[in-house]
Amino acid sequence: MWETFWLLLPVAAASGYWVGRGQARKRTVKARPGLHQDYFRGLNYVLNDKPDKAIEVFIKMVEVDSDTVETHAALGNLFRRRGEVDRAIRIHQNLIARPALSREQRGDALRELGEDYMRAGLFDRAERLFLELLDLKLHTVAALRSLVAIYEQERDWGRAVEFARRLAAEGGGAVSLQVAHYHCERAESARRENDLAAMGEALKQAFAADSGCVRASILQGDMESALGNHEAAIQAYQRVAEQDQDYLTEVMEKLRDEYTRRGDVDGFRAYLKDLMNRCSGVAPMLALADLTQREEGDQAAIEFVTCCLRNKSSVAGLRRLIELKLPNVDGRARDDLSILHEMMTRLISDRPVYRCNNCGFAGKQMHWHCPSCKSWSTIKPIQGVVAS
Repeated sequence: MWETFWLLLPVAAASGYWVGRGQARKRTVKARPGLHQDYFRGLNYVLNDKPDKAIEVFIKMVEVDSDTVETHAALGNLFRRRGEVDRAIRIHQNLIARPALSREQRGDALRELGEDYMRAGLFDRAERLFLELLDLKLHTVAALRSLVAIYEQERDWGRAVEFARRLAAEGGGAVSLQVAHYHCERAESARRENDLAAMGEALKQAFAADSGCVRASILQGDMESALGNHEAAIQAYQRVAEQDQDYLTEVMEKLRDEYTRRGDVDGFRAYLKDLMNRCSGVAPMLALADLTQREEGDQAAIEFVTCCLRNKSSVAGLRRLIELKLPNVDGRARDDLSILHEMMTRLISDRPVYRCNNCGFAGKQMHWHCPSCKSWSTIKPIQGVVAS
């Protein structure tokens, strides 16, 4: 109830203000009888948690006093917040159509109508309004921020880069991280078209925008791998550990494959041992366990994983230990281990793999752009005993 009250109160206050102003000036046009009663009746509906009836009252007040620009704007914003975008659009369109608006009032109305169009998914109309605001030099930062959001939605990465940089120049905050992702998006598109030259150029621009861009390092590793440059691919993937260890799980298999193609298993083992000393995650341990099993057999891998689990608890590590032991036991012990393995697998598979550190969105698929809060590089693999 109180949320609705605070949304409706500006509309009621604006209406009451204009009513009082009209009386103070003693306008020649006679006010509608009972307007004061409508004002207080609307507030009464708000206080009694009847927002629909309150809105009806305030709409009638706006219709009577059509010169109240502030009242129209407040009512339009209220409709947009309630999800009634069509009604918000009509109100703000009506404002813009008024020839007597001041420059600032027109700018305010353009901004609000642009927000209405964005909420309705009418990005082409919203774009035109925000570009007009830039021409008017009104609400510049807000207009640029909205334009960047539109170009992200439309996947027009060239325009997104252009307007993000204009946003930064206008004092809208740092944009290097998101600009790097825009170039990474261009690199992804080039890869899908098998244009590795264009992919390489886009990645150069990504690193120029943000030298610590993990995504660009992963993509560079993928590109070098496709070109058969295994040493360069390894270097790119290894850079991820220096940029952000949380993303190691995204490149561990890629590293294994590149070391294998280069015929350097010893180099991979040495690198994994170094990672285990520097990183808190379980990914290097699991990779080293697989390598130990292939080269030295199940028992050596069992001893290695058991030793690691004494120092660092991990559900994934425990499941791997059970997998190693299952082929070497019979009878009741095998049945018990099978049940335990099934439980561990279900525990891991039922949980999300990635989580956004900004809004908490969780899922099983990696997103560089959070589907919920629209932030870049805030989704990471979940770390911890159960997750790892």
